[in-house]
Order: sequence, then C-alpha cells, then structure tokens
Amino acid sequence: MTSSRTFFPSRRIFFPSFRAAVSAGFVVAGMISASGVLRAQDAAPAPATTQAPAANAPLAPVSAPGQIVPTTKADKKKAKEEKKAEKKEENSKANKVVQSKDTRAAFKKGKKIDPLAGKDASLPDKQLYDKALDATKHGRFDLSRLDLQTLLNTYPDSQYQMRAKLAIADSWYKEGGTAALTQAEQEYKDFITFFPNAPEAAEAQMRVGDIYFRQMDKPDRDYAKAVHAEQEYRTMLQQFPDSTLVPDAKQRLREVQEVLATRESSIAEFYSTHSNWPATIARYQTVADTYPQYSHMDDVLLGLGDGYEAEAKYVRSLKLPEAGKARLEKVYDDQAIAAYSKIVTEHAASRGVEDAKDRLIALHADIPKPTAEQIARSEEIENSRAQYKISDRARLLVMHQPDVVTAARTGEPTLVDPKPTVAPDVTRQIVKDFTLAMNPNARPAPAAAAGDTPAAPVTDGSGTAPASEAPAAPLAFQDVPTAGTSTGASGSTMTVAPVTSGGGVPAASTGIEIVSPGSSAPIDGMKPKGPADSTPLPAIEKPADAPDTVNDIQPGQAPPAAAAPANGKKAKPEFDKNEESSNKHKKKKGLAKINPF
Repeated sequence: MTSSRTFFPSRRIFFPSFRAAVSAGFVVAGMISASGVLRAQDAAPAPATTQAPAANAPLAPVSAPGQIVPTTKADKKKAKEEKKAEKKEENSKANKVVQSKDTRAAFKKGKKIDPLAGKDASLPDKQLYDKALDATKHGRFDLSRLDLQTLLNTYPDSQYQMRAKLAIADSWYKEGGTAALTQAEQEYKDFITFFPNAPEAAEAQMRVGDIYFRQMDKPDRDYAKAVHAEQEYRTMLQQFPDSTLVPDAKQRLREVQEVLATRESSIAEFYSTHSNWPATIARYQTVADTYPQYSHMDDVLLGLGDGYEAEAKYVRSLKLPEAGKARLEKVYDDQAIAAYSKIVTEHAASRGVEDAKDRLIALHADIPKPTAEQIARSEEIENSRAQYKISDRARLLVMHQPDVVTAARTGEPTLVDPKPTVAPDVTRQIVKDFTLAMNPNARPAPAAAAGDTPAAPVTDGSGTAPASEAPAAPLAFQDVPTAGTSTGASGSTMTVAPVTSGGGVPAASTGIEIVSPGSSAPIDGMKPKGPADSTPLPAIEKPADAPDTVNDIQPGQAPPAAAAPANGKKAKPEFDKNEESSNKHKKKKGLAKINPF
C-alpha cells in the first residue's frame, strides 16, 4: 500500500496520518453543532410572564427551528434573572412549611402579649422608640434616654408610653456603675408604681433584684447587698406568682441564700476555733433552720453536733454530783445525736453521712435508716448542683464575685425567715438545763406581774401573825413626821414576820422590821446615820449692805483722759527705747545700751 506522500508529492500533510485527520474533523464538527444549539436556545422567545418591551425598543427577531439568531447582553441577563426567579419560586413552593395549630396559637399569644409588633414604622413615636432602642443596643445610652424622654414629653397619648418608661430604666441598667444602677432601681420602682398590672411589672421587679445581685460581694465581705437582693426576689415571688420569670427568680434566690448561709457557717466555724460554743451553736442552728438547701448542710450539722459534744465534755470536767452530771451529759448527748441523725436521714446523699455514722457509733447510739422518699429527695437536690469547671474556677479567681456554682437547682427557697437563734438564748438555755439537772424536783416559780410585790403577814410583835386581823397598810407619805412634830407614847413598832417553810421553821431569809416615826428603838443590824454632834447650827447672818458709789466727775465736766491739750496738738505717747521697739523707734543697740544719757 502506498502512502499519501505518493499521491501528493508536492503537498505537506499537517496530520501524521489519515486516521488522526478524520478524528479531528469529527471533533470540530461536534463543537460547531453544539454551539449552534446553544445559540438557538438563547434566541428562543421570552415566556409569557415577562413584561412587554418598550415602544421604541427593537423587537428581538423570532428564530425558526434550528436557526441561530444573535441577541444582546441585556436580553441575556434579563432572561437569566427570570429563570432564577422561576426556580426560586418553585423551590419555595416545594419547601413550604404549613404551620400547625399549636404554632398558630403561640403566634397569636405572642401578638397579644406584644400588641406593638408589626405596627407601622412610619409613625413618629415609633421612629423615636426604634431609634432609642438602637442607640441602647450600640451603647449610646445618653442619646437613647434623650429620645425616649422626647417621646414621653411630645406624645403623651402614644401607645409607646409604657415601653419608653421601661426602656429608660433598661438603659440605666445596661450602662452599669453604682450611680447608674441606683438610678435604674428608682426608674423600675416608678414603673411598678405607675403600671402595677402590666406584664412588664414583674420584669421590673426582677431587675431590681438583679441590681443588688450584680453588686453582691463575697461572703466574708459586706453582706448588705445580698440581704437587699433576697428581699427583692422574695417580693417578686410574692407579688407576681403567675409570672413567667418565677423560675428565674427562685434560682436567683437560692444563689443569694447560698451566699448568706456560707457567711453564717463561716462565722460559726470561727467561734468554734475560739471554743465559744454558745455562739457556735447559735450560728449553726440559724443556718439549719433558715437555709435548708445549703450545699454544705452536712458540715453545718456536724459542727452543730460537735458543739453540743464540746458542752458535754466540759460538763464531764466539772466536779458536780454524779447524778446531776449524768443528767446534764445526757441532755447534750441527745442534742448531738439528733444533729448527726438528721444528716443520715434527711441528707442521705451528702458526703458527711459516713462521718455522722462514726460519731453516732462513738456515742453508742442507734444509726437511723432513711426512708425511700428521703433518699430520693436528697439525691434530687445533690444531683441538681453544678460541678466546678475550669472556667468557673478562673472566673472566681479573677472576678470579685461570690461562689454560687454549687447552689441547688431544685426545691422551694424559704420566703420568710424563722426566728434566728442568738448566743444569749443558748446561754440561758444552758443555765436552765444546768439548774434542772442539779435540782430535778425544782419547779420554776411563777413570774409575778411587773410592780407587784408579795405581801407578808403582819405580826403583833411576838412573831405570830394574828388570825383575824387584816394586813396593815404600807407606810404612806403623810405618816412621815415633819419638823416640830412631837412623838409621844402612842408610837408603835410594826414588824413583818420572817418567811417560814412548810413546817413553821423560819427560812434562811430575814424578816423586815419597819419602825414608826414615834419609835426610838434602833433597828437591828443598822446604825443611825448622821453626825455624832447633832447640835443645830446657828442661823446664817445677813450680809452687810454694799457701800454707796461715789462719782468724782461732776455733771458737765469731761474726764482727764478725754480733755484736749492746751496747745491744740495731740500729745505723743512716751516711748522707752531700752525696752520697746517699733518701725519708727528702734531699740538701742551696741554701746547705746549702756549710755545713761
């Protein structure tokens, strides 16, 4: 077979072989046909949804099937946009979500709560309100309050009056700082006063509590802010029990009470290191009664039991009768056992259960068994507490904030504080327990009314009270003799009989003897008061009359100091240079001091 060079000797072939040339021809033909189809599609007439062309615009030529007609760039761009719109509409119809009945109900409820949603934004008061909210969002608090105050003053009948009043308080709250938070509290209080029935009133009261919560210090510092926060949250829960913010308020109240309980328990621990057991018992008992959801309640009850055990140990060291000592020891041991048993039963999931059991075994007491309800309740509280994270520890290390990480997340916080236990009450109870232990048969005497004194029977001088005579009246003021009154033989002595026991034997106390003014008998055991020489002093002499004053200056005559000099010149005062010195008369210096002339 001869090659192509034989037939065309004078030509030079571009392709190396005939097969390569045929393949290239097919490829070029395919590319040309594809470009023709694409041009035909671009030149196709627009769909019916497109707008009609303008009157002066040139009409696009209609291409026949298979004919390629060129178009402009604007027409191409417009066609692409229309295609994108059609695809978007189809996708939206395909992905359209039909709202359920509950969703529509929630949407209607939201519109009822916020009636201003979707209002016309072109209203001037609406524009001021939106502008103020945007300024608050970007930190321009002064500008925000200025716009809100303009809204309140310019549109007194606006439907944004209540919202603007609340937004002013929110701007102060978000600004922060002591002065700003104080102003925010006043604004929130005013809002609650003007709109007590509005749903936002609960939010305002909640923010008042948050103001003090933000300023709350650590437990070992000033606790005034924590006390205020507790009061405000309690007020919110009591005045707005149906608000949606009640769960948040309860949680904040638990955290505040966690801080207050930590403070009380720290003080009790300090007193225990100084062996002041009445104060220790009083503080721990206050925590146990007031803050039952405290995270370290097991430590509190352990400290309370240890305080009673310390009192029992002190009683054992005293030299007392064995019977009374045993009774007093039992009183304190029983109180310690009650505190340890409370840990085992009511705080079964806490960490101090094993320590409490060890102390009960040491006291030879029975270990109680908690019920299923008590175990479930304790586990619920302990499991609700959060665990420390690295971020929490870093925040507590850097920020000056109280530790509320382990506060309970469930349970009802106390809304009314019970009566606190104070150290004087504990001390009085200890004295009472000691008295009853030493004298078990003694009964406390009934308290007499204020100002009443028990009257004793009056005797007739022999020590026996007459049976039929009424008790004598007490000595009155008119019975006291005055000066010059003589006392005769009619003076008598009234004696009060001594107090006797049940068998007629005089008791240890002595009787009272009242001597009437006419009696000259001395009182037993008492010495007369007054000087030994009772001679009356002579009367005080009247002082002599003062001498009459004599005026040496006659009327119409001037005193010598006020008389004018004869020559009409004012006399110069005499001056001694040896002793005196001034700016005009210098004191003598040097040899002038010894010059006699």
